[in-house]
Amino acid sequence: MNPNYGKLYLIPTRLGDNPPLEVLPISVKKIVEMVDDFIVENEKTARRFIKKVDSRKQQSILHFEILNKYTKPEEIQNFLDTCKAGKPMGLLSEAGCPGIADPGADIVKLAHENDIQVVPLVGPSSIILAMMASGMNGQSFTFNGYIPIDKSERKATLKRMERLSYEHNQTQLFIETPYRNNKILEDICATLHTNTRVCVACDITLPTEYIKTMTVNEWKHTKIDLHKRPAIFIIHKD
Repeated sequence: MNPNYGKLYLIPTRLGDNPPLEVLPISVKKIVEMVDDFIVENEKTARRFIKKVDSRKQQSILHFEILNKYTKPEEIQNFLDTCKAGKPMGLLSEAGCPGIADPGADIVKLAHENDIQVVPLVGPSSIILAMMASGMNGQSFTFNGYIPIDKSERKATLKRMERLSYEHNQTQLFIETPYRNNKILEDICATLHTNTRVCVACDITLPTEYIKTMTVNEWKHTKIDLHKRPAIFIIHKD
């Protein structure tokens, strides 16, 4: 790592609208106080988060590079110029930890390629927190991201994950667009074996947090409204 370069800090954020320091350690606040240059998905929400963490920080001195689905690969090549100039930068996720189910991984890769020190900070990851609370195998697990929308493809994907969990004793995690959460739970109940265990973890770290692991058969007799609630789904067939 080049000692003349500034460090790239991977700054986690909260998973909902609760006060940041209820779920983030003081070390995150110290870095936010120190750093003025950030790489973010959305400037407006990033400014709001920074203000809540450090209300005394002058918003006018902040500089943002925008990294989202509209950012072209060639555009990010200069995002770390501030680090090369000797100043620290912060990579800020919209929710949770940068680089985990997050476009920030491209920036971290670029930092390594340019000999810039990467410093990950402790914070909430919905994937890890859900896995911790599921009671399923934490020695071997796979995060599958979003599963297909097409009904037949979705059914095949659910069956494939169930088979992998059984054959390899490997827990399978995935997410769904929040407004389709209720539908995916219905699909799970209609597709998977009745004894397959399913964990639903939603609103993690929030006052409305709900985390429950039951068999498919038990879920069939449970009423829960997951509509528009950020959720992780975990399955494991013993």
